[in-house]
Amino acid sequence: MLTEEEQLEILQKYDPESNTRNVKGIFKYIVFGGLLAFSIFQLYTSIGTPFTAYIQRSIHLGFALALIFILFPARKKAGVKKNKVPFYDVILSLVSIGIGLYWPLFYGELVLRVGRVSLLDLIVGIAAVLLTLEAARRAVGLPITIIASVFLVYAFFGPYFPGFLAHRGQDVESLVQLMFFTTDGILGTPISVSSTFIFVFLLFGAFLVKTGVGNYFNDLAVVLAGRLTGGPAKVAIFSSALQGTISGSSVANVVGSGSYTIPMMKKLGYRKEFAGGVEAAASTGGQIMPPIMGAAAFLMVEFIGNVTYWEIAKAAAIPALLYFTGIWIMTHFEAKRVGLQGMSEDQIPDRKATLKKIYLLLPILGIILFLLLGIPTMKAALLGIVLTLVVSFFDKSTRLGIKDIIVALVDGARTALAVAAATACAGIIVGVVVKTGLGLSLANGLISAAGGNIVLTLVFTMLAAIVLGMGSPTTANYVITSTIAAPAIITLLMLDMPADATVPVVVAISAHLFVFYFGIVADITPPVALAAFAASGISGGDPIKTGVNSAKLAIAAFIIPYMFVFNPALLMIDSSFFEIIWVTFTAIIGMVAIGAGIIGYWFRKCNWIERIIIVPIGLLLIYPETITDIVGLGLFVIMMAIQWKTKEKGKVVIA
Repeated sequence: MLTEEEQLEILQKYDPESNTRNVKGIFKYIVFGGLLAFSIFQLYTSIGTPFTAYIQRSIHLGFALALIFILFPARKKAGVKKNKVPFYDVILSLVSIGIGLYWPLFYGELVLRVGRVSLLDLIVGIAAVLLTLEAARRAVGLPITIIASVFLVYAFFGPYFPGFLAHRGQDVESLVQLMFFTTDGILGTPISVSSTFIFVFLLFGAFLVKTGVGNYFNDLAVVLAGRLTGGPAKVAIFSSALQGTISGSSVANVVGSGSYTIPMMKKLGYRKEFAGGVEAAASTGGQIMPPIMGAAAFLMVEFIGNVTYWEIAKAAAIPALLYFTGIWIMTHFEAKRVGLQGMSEDQIPDRKATLKKIYLLLPILGIILFLLLGIPTMKAALLGIVLTLVVSFFDKSTRLGIKDIIVALVDGARTALAVAAATACAGIIVGVVVKTGLGLSLANGLISAAGGNIVLTLVFTMLAAIVLGMGSPTTANYVITSTIAAPAIITLLMLDMPADATVPVVVAISAHLFVFYFGIVADITPPVALAAFAASGISGGDPIKTGVNSAKLAIAAFIIPYMFVFNPALLMIDSSFFEIIWVTFTAIIGMVAIGAGIIGYWFRKCNWIERIIIVPIGLLLIYPETITDIVGLGLFVIMMAIQWKTKEKGKVVIA
């Protein structure tokens, strides 16, 4: 298992959010106090919400920007080796505080002169835009800053763009007005979600970590799956799925659970690249795993409108099940193909002691119950924190004292910094899209380029989401694709409906989940697959080969979104209980076929002809239609019988 220093080194290399200074002296106390104050402010407003939108969001932005300039160095190479905070970062931090306080201090005046910008407003607004771009570059990465900057250039030079991209353009004053003095720009919907739902759920995750639940997930996974064929790989899948509930970052998830599981897989006999691929694929799936999905899922609630977070989580449940089932099946077949066994008894933690701590899962189960009962999302997260504190008192080893609570509040705020920067920067993009009408123009352009073909539109959208996701966090990726590509998908899905018809919930959720999925999959799609690269840093394997293996193992994520767009029964919307059970059953059987075809092993090794036949059979079973299910099941039984009859002696596949 990797040491904390080794884990930190990998995180800093592949995750911009972790490349922070290790501040000393007075700055250590300033940062600690600032992060604690940030969390206290957010908890205070989440309990009573005493502030207007402008004040709430601007203070949230001010906290994030000020702390980012102290914690995150201007150059990545500076890292933790240069712990001194330069004078210019102190100045930027102080200016950020001023920006955060501008709306609270001058709220009355700003509201009275809405639509007009004074000279001071102009200066503050320009500073807010520039500091947001720089903070996003430091805490999130250069790609999102470049994308947001391109959108600003587009807004300014609109008349000079060709064809449908042309618009009348915006001057500096109107852009500043849009970006900082309306709720359509930096202080728009993305940062609204960051300053409410996302922050509280990040705090919930931080409290879970302090109880030791992350290590418990690993122990529980080993107890439940360690003895199975290819045990460590299945441990990685199980623990990463659980870890995803407390980590919104694919890379952080890889390092957190992979430092434990990847060495185990290598020791058992898995190839370096395959071991890293398993962990990367499983860790990336944590963001699509209900009940607590990635931060973009909370944005989805606001962007779609008229839906609850529970509806989003429920819709994502079967696709997430299929995702992890697919990885589980393929690691199993790979283990059988290579002849790997499970872990030995002396490698398994004490079962009785591990199962005795099963109460640590109560906060997560509680969140599910709270959402199911219709409790508002933010209040459910607050109750989850309270339940975590209560559960922690069940045992001395998990009990949280005052110091632990304070550290959890600080850690939660620290993880929120990059999210705040990303959502503020994404607000710039959304503001330009709304103001210039670019969203509608690009949606129409996308439909035109695809010739009105829904399949081609989905393929173009998938490629755009993956390319954008190679350098942008899921939140920013989702904001861009949901404002540009999702409307195109919705338009084509509603062609047979009246022109003035309201967009059905099932159509909106399927379109938005489609772009959400592929934004996440970008983390394991070569050539830039950050989660896979982080896994290769632990396994010692080739980064690109690790990425190829992770993408292959996560094949369900490339298939399922197409299926639920064409037939949303997989989303459990407007479907009967029997339909849901049948769709789930056939889809899992389909994943068995696809897994066997991709790995090249079922009851025995498959030849290339069998592999070519088996994969389409799996696709037929995954697609939720009666005729495809009947044909697929028939062919599945035939191929299974052939495999069984001709299997090598003793090569029976068992779980």
